[in-house]
Amino acid sequence: MQLLDLIETTVAGLGYELVEFETSPRARLLRVFIDRPESAQAEKSGISVEDCAAVSNQLSRVFMVENIDYDRLEVSSPGLDRPLVKAADYRRFAGQDVQIKLRVPVGNQRNFSGVLEGLQEEGGVEMVSLRVNETLHQFPFGNIDRARLVPKF
Repeated sequence: MQLLDLIETTVAGLGYELVEFETSPRARLLRVFIDRPESAQAEKSGISVEDCAAVSNQLSRVFMVENIDYDRLEVSSPGLDRPLVKAADYRRFAGQDVQIKLRVPVGNQRNFSGVLEGLQEEGGVEMVSLRVNETLHQFPFGNIDRARLVPKF
């Protein structure tokens, strides 16, 4: 089983959602970002230190059994500026302010900030809709390099 699949299965088994997974060169540092699934958001919001500790302890045991060699494991919440990684994230966070960076610029612009309108399928291509002021932009999901929520204070 690949490391990403192993982590995703373990995290989901504990009732959390894997947001993102990062490794350092040679996979000496494993960084795991978790969140509550959309269905659990209404019951309790945010990720606590206890949640991170529970996932960290379970992953440590799984890595020992699976003989995964690493130096350090970090488990944390994705933060207020949560990255949008999966297509489901673009549906879940519709109506939120986001920043999007494209792989290939549209015109001469690569960075956009606005209100996420969601994700729709058009002609077999998933398109992300973003409202910037009064203009609606649509980008192919595959052209998005990075996207993050913009926290409101």
